[in-house]
Amino acid sequence: MIIECYPSGPFETNAYILACNETSKGVIIDPAPGSADALIKGSAAIKIEAILLTHSHWDHIGDLKKIKKSFDIPVYVHPADRGNIVKPGSDGLPLMDKIEGVEPEFDLQEGEIIEVGKLKVIVIATPGHTPGGVCFYLDKEKILFSGDTLFKGSIGNLSFPTASPSDMWHSLKKLEHLPPDTVVYPGHGPSTTIGDEDWLPKAQELFS
Repeated sequence: MIIECYPSGPFETNAYILACNETSKGVIIDPAPGSADALIKGSAAIKIEAILLTHSHWDHIGDLKKIKKSFDIPVYVHPADRGNIVKPGSDGLPLMDKIEGVEPEFDLQEGEIIEVGKLKVIVIATPGHTPGGVCFYLDKEKILFSGDTLFKGSIGNLSFPTASPSDMWHSLKKLEHLPPDTVVYPGHGPSTTIGDEDWLPKAQELFS
């Protein structure tokens, strides 16, 4: 398995390449503003087949149009966040720069499995930070791409216009029960493990 991380944009958003080293097939996760050149260069030996979005905030989709055009590949997003992909900023979150919208080809659903070469990526619906937030979980490899649901020592901002604290507590409960040695690759900041985030059972108490 290949995982490459490219922190990009004003908030150092983590854009990722995930690939199967047996087949050289891969996907891009969250093409953040300013990440396109690094993603294109970093995937030179990989056949990029899709763009997977953990959610629709502008700092995770800033280079979506550029990446989609460069690779001519489909976009996957949860339907609850689809509108903000088509028209960035429609979620009420001010944009720091103009972002071109795209029409996603596929709607992500809870429990859906996306094959990346021989890797199997399971979609976990984790609304809270946004209505259509998702995490991408590789159970065999014990890897989680958590977007802005879970960070090292923290969670995604719940003060944004479409955020829902009650949804977030439910979503974090899902993650709490993953194997403790699951490595978490978040939307911002360093990686961690589920076991290291031993505060998860008290998330509502800590962040309400």
